[in-house]
Amino acid sequence: MDTNIDSVKARNNLTPRRPPYWHKLATGRHVGFRRMTAESTGTWVARYWDDAHRKMLFTSFGPLDEYPDGKRFDKASELAREWFTHLGAGGSSKAYTVAAACNAYVQHIRSEKGDVPANDAQGRFNRWVHDTPLANIELSKLKRDHIRKFRASLMAAPVTVGDETRERAKDTINRDMSPLRAALNRAFADGKVTTDFAWREDLKPIKNASRRRELYLDRRQRRTLIDHAAPDVGAFLRGMSILPLRPGALAALKVGDFEKRLKALKIGKDKAGADRRLVLPVSAAKFMAEQSEGRPADAPLLARADGVAWNKDAWKGPVKDAVAAAGLPAETTAYTLRHSVITDLVIDGLDLLTVAQISGTSVAMIEKHYGHLCDTTAAVALAKLAI
Repeated sequence: MDTNIDSVKARNNLTPRRPPYWHKLATGRHVGFRRMTAESTGTWVARYWDDAHRKMLFTSFGPLDEYPDGKRFDKASELAREWFTHLGAGGSSKAYTVAAACNAYVQHIRSEKGDVPANDAQGRFNRWVHDTPLANIELSKLKRDHIRKFRASLMAAPVTVGDETRERAKDTINRDMSPLRAALNRAFADGKVTTDFAWREDLKPIKNASRRRELYLDRRQRRTLIDHAAPDVGAFLRGMSILPLRPGALAALKVGDFEKRLKALKIGKDKAGADRRLVLPVSAAKFMAEQSEGRPADAPLLARADGVAWNKDAWKGPVKDAVAAAGLPAETTAYTLRHSVITDLVIDGLDLLTVAQISGTSVAMIEKHYGHLCDTTAAVALAKLAI
């Protein structure tokens, strides 16, 4: 039976009861109001007849008490119509939250690309999404305001390194936004929500955020850094100085990844998303053989003094101490070594495709950050054409 619930007076005259009072918006589509006791605010609900599956579907919008009494019917009707549109377009009738989308994305990345990128995404979700109000919002109710608040929180959060507090870099903000954008886009593609309007614009990366890494350590400086480091972190830094790997990819290597007889190293799935195999020069192969000698295949190839694998939190402090002891620029990090090694490879004339392949990144990224270094190489090559 259709009931008048569109005014405050009409709702106040309703007898409290458990079943909702329903108001028809369209055939098979109703918005409802339930008040269990005379003192309660009441809650708003909707029902939808799914003709394809011959069943009634229900959802709740809560009390909507953030809106004035006289506006709640209009708001409930608006939310109901959005839900009807979602279902009519093939969307899921089950509540699917932002947290659920994030968890599903991590599982997908873990199966497709491995533990390293999955753990990275999980870490960012743990820091910025889970345990926040955003996590519990259903995708069908997600608004641009929710995403704008999320973006603003990322931009406002400072970075503390030791005793120094500074603003977060724009490219760091982009890296933190990227997994959420990917998770929501995947949920959209899977039909968990029928529109991406809530995040389509506000999770776009900040333009021109990527910074060219300018700090370069020459070979002498790299040796000095290694010499001033504790033995365990010194071995890790040496690995960074002879291979153009990301620190996380180097830390993830196991003893079994090094093939001593073939002098080859298997790099597992990292940010690049695929396994790759590097044939090492004699000096690098000798170093890896020393690190793996007499140790089980599942042990970290480059381990801390206690035998545990390195991670970002573990190497940050020891690297900083080594930098200070060596008298190098304070902004030197483990990643500085990767940048320095790639710089050397490019300057020494190795083609950008090969540099990208062994570094585990794209040619486009190498061209963007290191392409300018090819100018000198090109000039030398052109000079050889002189007749």
